Amino acid sequence: MGEKSEAYHNFMANYRLHSDTGLSSGDIGVVVAYFIVIIIVGVFAMYRANRQTVGGYFLAGRSMLWLPVGASLFVSNIGTEHFIGLAGSGAGSGISVGAWEFNAILLLQLLGWIFIPVYIACGTYTMPQYLSKRFGGTRLRVYFAVLSLVLYIFTKCSGDLFTGALFIQQSLKWDLYLSIVILVSITGLMTITGGLTAVIYTDTIQAFLMVGGGLTLMGLAFKDVGGYDGLVKGYQTAMTNETYRIPNTTCHLPDKNAFRMLREADDDYMPWAGFLLGQTPGSIWYWCADQVIVQRLLAAKSISHAKGATVMAGFIKILPLFMMVMPGMISRIKYPDEVACVDKDICYEICQSYAGCTNIAYPRLVLGIMPEGLRGLMMAVMIAALMSDLDSIFNSAATLFTIDIYKRARKNAGVQELMIVGRIFIVVMIGISIAWVPILKETQGGQVFIYIQEITNYLAPPFAAVFLLAVLVPMVNEKGAFWSLMIGLLTGVTRMILVYIYNDSSGDCLTPDTRPAILKNFHYMYFALLITLMTAVSAIVISYFTGRPTKEQLFRTTYWTRHAEQKTGKEIRDVDGFDNIAMSTSDLNESSVENGTNKMPGTSYNHTVEQSGLKKFRDPNLDRNQKEDEDESSCKAILLKYLCGAGKHDENEDEKLKEHMAKVAELKQNKMAALCLNIGLVVILLIGTFLYFFWSFWRYEPA
Repeated sequence: MGEKSEAYHNFMANYRLHSDTGLSSGDIGVVVAYFIVIIIVGVFAMYRANRQTVGGYFLAGRSMLWLPVGASLFVSNIGTEHFIGLAGSGAGSGISVGAWEFNAILLLQLLGWIFIPVYIACGTYTMPQYLSKRFGGTRLRVYFAVLSLVLYIFTKCSGDLFTGALFIQQSLKWDLYLSIVILVSITGLMTITGGLTAVIYTDTIQAFLMVGGGLTLMGLAFKDVGGYDGLVKGYQTAMTNETYRIPNTTCHLPDKNAFRMLREADDDYMPWAGFLLGQTPGSIWYWCADQVIVQRLLAAKSISHAKGATVMAGFIKILPLFMMVMPGMISRIKYPDEVACVDKDICYEICQSYAGCTNIAYPRLVLGIMPEGLRGLMMAVMIAALMSDLDSIFNSAATLFTIDIYKRARKNAGVQELMIVGRIFIVVMIGISIAWVPILKETQGGQVFIYIQEITNYLAPPFAAVFLLAVLVPMVNEKGAFWSLMIGLLTGVTRMILVYIYNDSSGDCLTPDTRPAILKNFHYMYFALLITLMTAVSAIVISYFTGRPTKEQLFRTTYWTRHAEQKTGKEIRDVDGFDNIAMSTSDLNESSVENGTNKMPGTSYNHTVEQSGLKKFRDPNLDRNQKEDEDESSCKAILLKYLCGAGKHDENEDEKLKEHMAKVAELKQNKMAALCLNIGLVVILLIGTFLYFFWSFWRYEPA
């Protein structure tokens, strides 16, 4: 005990001596300059963006080009949990974690070529709204919206705050929660004022910043370690000195399969069959049915720009293996006593976690090898990752709450009210997320990225199955979708509860795993495959015995009917009179309704069905919400105009926006653009498949 105590104190003295490296005044200057640029861009977007309509605020008026949309796709996915999590998992287990990035290359194209054409054709804003269009009723829509918001707040948003705070804690030595409040406040202000237009503009800047900073660190790291040859040699011996003090254990030694991506089918970490068949459904939910990702593509000005964005994002997704995972492995080589710590007390002193400190691999490498100025650049990159992920979550969560929950409670809410409520919800969400950080900080596991994936695989696969069936299998109806979803989710939640109950029995490097065999020997990826199949089979069987969906429910809501022509006035796009709400406030100002309207039962909206399938309606409470005699020069009016987009606007612009939305829904493509995009599709699919095989079977023998 005395020897260990002496070793502990000697280690901690040496750690504190060498952990004083932080950001200099020059580094801080770079970070401040970054914030100034982002704020300027947000203000510019506030003035430029059409924020006075739901379509303008939440979907950027569907006016974005493929370049900013593709950049926003990448940045919305790459948050601090990727920089911290991918590098940490690379330090702990090697390149296997890169399989999620290569999987995304392929699933992005599934989104662009199969799912997005359907979402655009049926004129949807949100994923719950799509479920309502496809299946009718309200229970699927409301349930999905509520569950999505809960996951956003307690998993995505809080996870970003934790990993971002970890980087700040390692580099700036700032007060943890003060830093969180400052960062989240700026992010929330940018999102509140500018809507999705501001989010996409700032995401474009952040994408270039992330890639540039990440590649810079990658180059310096490989140079420092002696190239790929040095990485392979060094990783196999990258172990803490504490390892030599613990007899009869190899669990903290470097993984012998560290340079193999997909491994044997019974591997505890990355079974190839489990990943390809079980992990993929969870990833399909994220890439093809999650509001944060899909909303970016819905903002594209045409189907061609949406597809181009997925191809572009696919090419960028090649990079994380090299600029995040491998630098994490290099960090373990350079700082094994910290990144690969064994002693729980030492680990807690280093990173405030008893489970291990692989999560600090990326910030430790930044502080250790980057020169002044570049350290500030990487700090800005991490802030960019944090802010981009958070602003994406804030905007998409506000969309879900406003359109799928609040509007259902207040069917007569006007445009101005909806805009303000969306902003208020962002503020509430920020507060709840900050309050959740202390709990998350105390319960997170050793590898935060793998932890997030495991929890996701208990909840997401049933949704993935339902969305796949909704788009590809017309016979599936509302009863089949709902009850199969309940079966899958009940099974997944049961497993998740058992995992938490037996968490203390899961063991670690020095204690055996005493959990029941169903938890210990049944890998979470194979469990995800099980609940996916259960959900799909249940949906098909239940639908078979309960009747087919109506023609109205299938109108442009499946891949096979996305080009359907409207022949009658019966194909109302939303059963509750709420599709494409207030595409413009001029619709609300109409004193009469055009001929051919259909009054929907149970609502107070009069609908006019146009050839595009998009409709207009009049809010009977408009006069109460927007008084014509309001003093537009008052402080209140000015504040509402610039912060909430609630001022008056040109009705001609409204008409142009409606016409553009209808044109986009037709899914028409230029022949040359379609050819180029299809070539790009084939190329990126071949590259993604090749990378899987190459990194799973190639064996490098160092010189």
